[in-house]
Amino acid sequence: MAFDRFGRPIHYLRISLTDHCNLRCLYCMPEDMTFRPNAEMMQDDEILLLTRLFAGLGFDKIRLTGGEPTVRANVVEIVRGIASTPGIRTVTMTTNGVLLSKLAGPLAGSGLKRVNVSMDSLDPAKFKRLTRYGDIEDVWEGILAAEQAGLTPIKLNAVVVRGYNEEDVVSLARLTLEHPWQVRFIEMMPFGGATALQTGQMVRAEEMIGRVEQAFGPLTPVNGGKLDGEARVFHLSNAKGDIGFISSVTAPFCADCTRARLTADGILRMCLLREFEIDLLTPLRKGASLEEMRSLVLEAVWNKPWGHGLAEGEIAVNRVMSEIGG
Repeated sequence: MAFDRFGRPIHYLRISLTDHCNLRCLYCMPEDMTFRPNAEMMQDDEILLLTRLFAGLGFDKIRLTGGEPTVRANVVEIVRGIASTPGIRTVTMTTNGVLLSKLAGPLAGSGLKRVNVSMDSLDPAKFKRLTRYGDIEDVWEGILAAEQAGLTPIKLNAVVVRGYNEEDVVSLARLTLEHPWQVRFIEMMPFGGATALQTGQMVRAEEMIGRVEQAFGPLTPVNGGKLDGEARVFHLSNAKGDIGFISSVTAPFCADCTRARLTADGILRMCLLREFEIDLLTPLRKGASLEEMRSLVLEAVWNKPWGHGLAEGEIAVNRVMSEIGG
């Protein structure tokens, strides 16, 4: 197991398969986003080699992200290779769900365990406005396909943006009354590209909680209030599912962070909201030895920042969300 200098065990790796996406969510990237050429991205064999390297250092949980991971060529085979790597216990994915109706079954068959699906509104017009040209029906079909394929428990992620979908918290929370899903509301985080929007139109988790309780009554903490990943989870009376709140801005969970991020261009980033990074792809392509690569990873892990600096006004601007993987 790899530990940082604060004693946290770092064993959870989020791998971005691509910076490309089939949507253009306004809090994630500009509409005219320019994506990197494929040659600059990690190739299939490089992803699997680095997965084996991380597994050898005690990383046992992998989450595949993007951009949008399902647009990556050979995604099913990549999942199969990662899931079959000795030491890897769980492979999950965060997706916008647009292509899940076709891919949920094959991904489950390749070893994917679960999906988080981004869905910021159930209203077709609001959804299209937030994603710039997404169709909510595609996502809904993908969610049902994922459930049918056994990629459960389903988690739905909603980034709440003032002036766009803060009122939709209620309709999204209502889904948990009839479905055994976890609906998670996320405070919008400021960095790269859309900073003015992200800082000026962020909705605090306490406001989201207030909206849910006003509509449905008291929320009861789940598991004694312990975090489920990044979310503080609650339950409505007689609901089949749960409701989570990810308060990265107002109630950071940095003390419990066990994750690192590998970007699609092979950069190891140790905090989503800090610019500290170490390039792994360049030395790999230059023929660095396994021991040299291990040393680079361990150096990055050891120097993982304690947490973000939002309270001090420090905002990471060197990448937009789609270039990191969330």
